[in-house]
Amino acid sequence: MTQVLVIGSGFAGLWAALGAARRLDQLGVPSGTVDVTVLSDKPFHDIRVRNYEADLSPCRIPLTDLLDPAGVAHITTAVTGINTDARSITTSSGNRYAYDRLVLASGSQVVKPALPGLREFGFDVDTYDGAMRLQHHLQALAAGPPTIATATVVVVGAGLTGIEAACELPGRLGALFVGSDVTPRVVLVDHNSSVGSDMGASARPVIEEALAGNGVEIRTGVSIDEVSEAGVTLSSGEQLAAATVVWCAGMRASSLAEQLPAAHDRLGRVVVDDYLRVIGLPAVFAAGDVAVAKMDDEHVSVMSCQHGRPMGRYAGYNVISDLFDQPLLALRIPWYVTVLDLGPAGAVYTEGWDRTVVSRGAQAKATKRIINTQRIYPPLNRSRTDLLAAAAPDLQAQP
Repeated sequence: MTQVLVIGSGFAGLWAALGAARRLDQLGVPSGTVDVTVLSDKPFHDIRVRNYEADLSPCRIPLTDLLDPAGVAHITTAVTGINTDARSITTSSGNRYAYDRLVLASGSQVVKPALPGLREFGFDVDTYDGAMRLQHHLQALAAGPPTIATATVVVVGAGLTGIEAACELPGRLGALFVGSDVTPRVVLVDHNSSVGSDMGASARPVIEEALAGNGVEIRTGVSIDEVSEAGVTLSSGEQLAAATVVWCAGMRASSLAEQLPAAHDRLGRVVVDDYLRVIGLPAVFAAGDVAVAKMDDEHVSVMSCQHGRPMGRYAGYNVISDLFDQPLLALRIPWYVTVLDLGPAGAVYTEGWDRTVVSRGAQAKATKRIINTQRIYPPLNRSRTDLLAAAAPDLQAQP
């Protein structure tokens, strides 16, 4: 049987697998001819972009509900090696799997530098497990004697994830420490001279106003020198007493991308062509945060579900088309938007690569809520028909 392996079950991996199953169905390939298998270290599809929220109960979906109805196999295992010459992958358990075609969609992770104390005392919202660890930590602090430090959170990194986490945390802390005599405190730290440095001049004042309205303190132009159980030391010499430090600074592609003998960008992403094929490796496709693809003549993909989901769908379509010498589809996305959650202050919605604000506050928050609770979700009714229909290589309209 011909083997198509998909590494990863995030936004790109899930849709690559379902897209491949859809294309097989579309081409009328007899059952038992091609086996599509997802390999992932978790048996879930996690709605990762919601990890900053307080309630993560809707954010972990069993792969059995998404892949089994579509006839896609899945193996819970950590992939550790890719041998493109032998066309095989190895796992942490020592198993080896051969492939005829491979889709690498192993995503990205937050970069944690070798700062004193960071790995021992730092938290993150990069993964579902990491976000749950933070949640349990905060609950344990609230159950103990309230102090200024236990009610203080330092968020490091004022990019999109850091801003969303910082805006959400005052409310979470207020609920946890209700009735105590301490005032919850959230401090957002970034080495850049301003918060939201990638959001452009149009959105930055909206973000700054929201942070101030949410009671978030800002420290810009400084970095973290040390993290301890008691708090952090800034490069300015200031010491912040805090029992919780949430690291949101910097992302990098999965280390599996480094094993591909191909060109990479500064984020470790492998360079793919218009059809999501890894350049120079004809049997290997890549999608999502692990790949860098052209979105138009001037811009390349960003690490977001906005690009990861369509990249996965197109990779799934094309990997099967490639197997059967059928025409491939070029991916181009002619629009780009950013919708940033600002907690009680609402949200800010921007359009274009220059991120021009088109709505803010409650109106933008309504759009963000639709995105977070509906738009980025696969069908949850275990219907093969619905799952394959959702995997079509079509571009959604702007939200």
